[in-house]
Amino acid sequence: MAWPYGQRTGGGVNRDQKVKEVEVLKERFQKAKALIFAENKGLKVSEVTELRKKLRVGNSSLKTVKNRLVKRALKDIKVEGLDNFFDGPTTIASSEVDPVSPAKILVNFIKDHESLVIKGGYLGGEILSLDKIKSLAALPSKEVLYAKLLACLLNPARGLVSVLAAMPRQLVTVIDAIKKTKET
Repeated sequence: MAWPYGQRTGGGVNRDQKVKEVEVLKERFQKAKALIFAENKGLKVSEVTELRKKLRVGNSSLKTVKNRLVKRALKDIKVEGLDNFFDGPTTIASSEVDPVSPAKILVNFIKDHESLVIKGGYLGGEILSLDKIKSLAALPSKEVLYAKLLACLLNPARGLVSVLAAMPRQLVTVIDAIKKTKET
């Protein structure tokens, strides 16, 4: 689901647009597997566009939000303890698919763009500190984890096949040894 952009009239957003934005934020927060809150002071438009593209490739999205609307949305869905993240210009990266993806992308993006600062995050009812987000970003991708799981599941079967294949080989070796002893 894309973030809607309200049309501005007369220098501000009217009440209906604010109510609509709060509803969209509530829906986004409820569907998201992970939310990462960042401060984007000093990022150029081209850098924000680059970050959005990277997030889109990772099935994630980015939205710069009005703090008081976010606080209202969080209050409505009864999520507490996140208010301290909404001070100053705030950007939210979220994903409905992969909780690790936005963390990985933001942590890697910050290496080249120090003006983006991660404030914290929210995952599965838990508030994430910067250290936890970095740990989350260090996790292997879902595909790598699936490959490791598959290898773990296949190893016992490989061992069984090896044992079963070794028995006829050993039988042939024993029969050959008996044949050689009888020939001598």
